[in-house]
Amino acid sequence: MSNYFLHKTGFLVLFLLLMSSVCFAQSKVEQIDKLITAYTEYGKFNGSVLVSDHGKVIYKKGFGMANMEWDIPNQTNTKHRLGSITKQFTAMLILQLAADGKLDLQAPITKYLPDYPKETGDKITTHHLLTHTSGIPNYTAFPKFFQEESRNSYTPDEFVKKFADKALEFTPGEKFNYSNSGYFLLGVLVEKLSGKTYEQMLHDKIFTPLSMNESGYDNHGEILKNRATGYEKRGGKFINSNYLDMSIPYAAGSMYSTVEDLYKWDQALYTNTILSKEYMDLYFKPYISAFGNSHYAYGWGVGYNKIGKSSDSIYTIGHGGGINGFNTNISRAPSDKSLVVLLNNTGRAPLNQMTRAIRGIIYGKDYKMPKKSVANEVLAVIENKGVDAGIAHYNTIKDSKDYDLRENEMNGIGYQLMGSGKVDEAVKVFKLNVEAFPKSSNVYDSYGEALMNSGKNDLAIENYKKSVEINPNNLAGIEALKKLGADVSDIEKEVVVPDDILETYVGKFELMPSFIITITKEGSQLKAQATGQAKFDIFPKSENVFYLKVVNAQLTFNKNEADKVDSATLLQNGQEVTGKRIEE
Repeated sequence: MSNYFLHKTGFLVLFLLLMSSVCFAQSKVEQIDKLITAYTEYGKFNGSVLVSDHGKVIYKKGFGMANMEWDIPNQTNTKHRLGSITKQFTAMLILQLAADGKLDLQAPITKYLPDYPKETGDKITTHHLLTHTSGIPNYTAFPKFFQEESRNSYTPDEFVKKFADKALEFTPGEKFNYSNSGYFLLGVLVEKLSGKTYEQMLHDKIFTPLSMNESGYDNHGEILKNRATGYEKRGGKFINSNYLDMSIPYAAGSMYSTVEDLYKWDQALYTNTILSKEYMDLYFKPYISAFGNSHYAYGWGVGYNKIGKSSDSIYTIGHGGGINGFNTNISRAPSDKSLVVLLNNTGRAPLNQMTRAIRGIIYGKDYKMPKKSVANEVLAVIENKGVDAGIAHYNTIKDSKDYDLRENEMNGIGYQLMGSGKVDEAVKVFKLNVEAFPKSSNVYDSYGEALMNSGKNDLAIENYKKSVEINPNNLAGIEALKKLGADVSDIEKEVVVPDDILETYVGKFELMPSFIITITKEGSQLKAQATGQAKFDIFPKSENVFYLKVVNAQLTFNKNEADKVDSATLLQNGQEVTGKRIEE
């Protein structure tokens, strides 16, 4: 009797434990589904998702449309362009060549590419290319690159000439500076050493062995089943993204894949199916500080990332990607073999924010839900009930905790209204944006443009001047002022700051735990480099306020009571962030 009772209660306990585990798993799935559904409903995500926990898929689903013209939904087998996730595959091909004895990672690249300029090529190794430490300028950051080059088709050897003769930005190995040029060159190395095309090597060495049958090199002319179309958001609606010839991203960003194939990829990386343990260790080894507290390995960012809203973190191996109409993210946690893959075909989705929330769900931590867009709501009311009703609705929701007010989104609907001939409505929307983001150069510029289009030239001049005052590099604003007959002599006057004062600004300023701005001085030129970004010149607006010409942003260096520079304030998109000096 007692043995039977023990047997039955033991079974009961086991049954309850199993039911608890199943319910917990279901709870995770339900939470993830609710999270992604909210992002989709708010117009912030449109794509495919896969999540695995302890190596097992617990969630996969498509959201929104793969093709909006034909109402074809995204699914888990929808093929999305990956952008820079391609880099981890390029790095794998390089390591396979090294493992086969065909490549020395520490040898100068001119050993394998004799036509590459020796002045720079003799200093650069394959290791430098893999870790973004070569100093080769990033071709996608060249002025007017996308306007002038992105539709053109090139052979790899032809395109290398676009950056091969340019001076290095720093001594190879000295620092990290993300460079698509370096990974483009790695693709050329793959072809030279294998005698095959980069595309063929992807199939022969990775896709076929791993049965990644839904992955490939994206060629515009190919008829590709289940291919997602890329879109960009313009105000409250989507438009087709600009055409990009895929010979341009090449080995730095040319691949397409599905969330299911990327799960196969993730699982294979826990084995030595396509690469020995010795080289797999090199593949994931942190080499150089890259993104704040993270480091760059070979084609991967590695480091600790926060879980949900908590201060807890977990070591992850991951990479994001962005390419016309698409943005992507893959995040692997080796400690428990969990995986988050997000592939979005409407561009600029907050994938890092989404990944952090999903990890919060996986580990039972609090996490942030998305908020509705103020701009989208206001535009819908304007289109249905008129601009006055839209403004009234704006005033009702702009400070609500359930809504998110963003400068760029409000600007977008202003331009959408102006583009459809509703100039007076656009003027009123831009005015709301000026009131909400009074420190942004861009909102005054847009407001000035709308006022000029409505014939209110005096007000247009006033706002253009305010825009240029905030951002002296607003050349379009200066040209608009000239067109309006305004005096710009004071605006175009050059500001010179003595070298000894410039020296006091050199150092590192931590604006957030994972975001540091490093200030250096070369001759009489100050340069700023944010975590994970290229180094750019900054120009004086006054003795302690500097601006960038590549983006609409400015830096103010602040002094303490002892008259020493102890912090810096970044102003960008109407938002201010101040960070303490952590290193001189």
